[in-house]
Amino acid sequence: MRTLLMGIGNVLLSDDGIGVHVVRALEPLASDGRVAVRDGGTLGLTLLNELYDIDALIVVDAMQLDDAPGTVREFEAERMDAQLVGKRRSVHEVALADLLVAAALTRNTPMRRALVAVQPQSTAWGTTPTAAVDAAIPVACRAVRALLDRWGVP
Repeated sequence: MRTLLMGIGNVLLSDDGIGVHVVRALEPLASDGRVAVRDGGTLGLTLLNELYDIDALIVVDAMQLDDAPGTVREFEAERMDAQLVGKRRSVHEVALADLLVAAALTRNTPMRRALVAVQPQSTAWGTTPTAAVDAAIPVACRAVRALLDRWGVP
């Protein structure tokens, strides 16, 4: 199974960069080629090539969850799709939704897909996450690993 783990966010806007911080923490997963780990930055349709010929996709991003800062939630398959086409809760969701629509149009929608979302506290200028969101990094990493385990990615 070809799996892509992509972190989204702007690391110059404190908690907005949480997706990038999480995938950086998980870079060792890429050491044997089982999982491709990518910093998707602020995302765009230029990432469509990344979705070519993969079986599974996990995206990590900051998202307005209407919960306490640092809360981690995962949305898998149709729940991910519904989360992205509903009320916009992240500056990247429009681009992520567009990216997945483009993937569908080119018949490259990953069979398995999930979004690991983290509630931000602040998206003001800053190169480090707030304390609550920084504490969520290991929680988000465990959520990613649990998805990989459930999907049978060793």
